[in-house]
Amino acid sequence: MTIARYDFASDNVAGAMPEVMEALLAANAGTASGYGSDHVSQAAGERIRAALDVDAEVKFMPSGTAANAFALTLLASPHEAVLAHEHAHICTDETGAPGFFGQGVGLIGLPGASGKIELSALEEALAQPDVSYRQPAAALSLTTATEYGTVYSEAALKALVDPVKAKGYGVHLDGARLANAVAAGFDLKAVGRLGVDLLVMGGTKAGSTPTEAVVFLNPEHRRRLDARIKHAGQLISKGRFLAAPWLGLLDENGGTGPWAARAAHANAMARKLADLMPYPIAHPVEANGIFVTMSDAALERLRGEGWFVYRFLDGSARFMCSWATTVEMVEALGAALAKIALDEPV
Repeated sequence: MTIARYDFASDNVAGAMPEVMEALLAANAGTASGYGSDHVSQAAGERIRAALDVDAEVKFMPSGTAANAFALTLLASPHEAVLAHEHAHICTDETGAPGFFGQGVGLIGLPGASGKIELSALEEALAQPDVSYRQPAAALSLTTATEYGTVYSEAALKALVDPVKAKGYGVHLDGARLANAVAAGFDLKAVGRLGVDLLVMGGTKAGSTPTEAVVFLNPEHRRRLDARIKHAGQLISKGRFLAAPWLGLLDENGGTGPWAARAAHANAMARKLADLMPYPIAHPVEANGIFVTMSDAALERLRGEGWFVYRFLDGSARFMCSWATTVEMVEALGAALAKIALDEPV
């Protein structure tokens, strides 16, 4: 029987990087206060503030879905909606969590190539009149690297953020793969310059154990924050174990450390796989994902060879690289794909 290999199914299938495990082991020593008031959480928060060069409150959550959904409750009321790309994770993969956490907060999907919101579509949505029978927009959610592995420039993000802020609306940045965007050249300090209100800074997909850092850049959102997080069921008693990984991910001096360095490796493995890919690539390879046009027969044969990958939202086959992807893994997959392509000409 062929044993399924999940090496390229997602970037969350890999284990945690050694720097994270070392930090967890160190944090395990002795006792500490609970619910995020401990010394480890404080130190991790300081590293995140230094890396972003911002004044912000930082809290840690074990789930990207909970982190995103909770953040959006601070930006939109139950009778309002959040603008996002139509294929954003909050729209397609979080099972209505923003509405659940936000007691009915809606989502408005916007089009755009390769996961990037089309500016004209955003402007049209912002120009819609307030009416009693439709949830009006109250915030914008952005993602970089996007669901299709593309990376916004700072200028492109500014073009989207500025008209939203001009309306007095809030901005959320889903940074599940922000490390890969940074490794691709995005300046992490741009987040503060852009006027983002809430950042979910991804650790899990970057090579940590489950942990997402929620960065509250807007002072207005810090009032009774612990009570709000507790009410949402996300205030973890042994908070140091959510915070500790960040002491392994980031440097003390504000550097992005292994968080970005290992993401750079994942990006490089994606480019190497793209070079070996015998099938048409559907989206620019800018981070750690490759999306290709494959027939159902070819994809099923690849799975039959033991390589499991997902058919993605736009119909492409998605291959994700991680911090733990090796050259040998890429070459083995490349050889399997080449063999299948020979039998089924592109």
